[in-house]
Amino acid sequence: ALFTLSYQTVKSQQAEVMRILESKSIQYELIDISVGGEVRDEMRSKAGNPTAVPPQIFNEDQYCGNYEMFSDAVEEDKVEQFLKMA
Repeated sequence: ALFTLSYQTVKSQQAEVMRILESKSIQYELIDISVGGEVRDEMRSKAGNPTAVPPQIFNEDQYCGNYEMFSDAVEEDKVEQFLKMA
């Protein structure tokens, strides 16, 4: 799951994450936290960070990381490890 929100920086980050996932044929589900506070709170709870902002990336309920961590994994060609698929 990829938790998302509608801010410009966040939008460009989530678009980048989606583009990379699609380029690797990795299926994902978008969860828009702007629909309600309980969804945002769930994302923050699962991330273990009370101030976490999207995009936050999970494999099922397993927390993978935030955009910066994802971006680092892309640069190191370790996306599958980041996503806990390898």
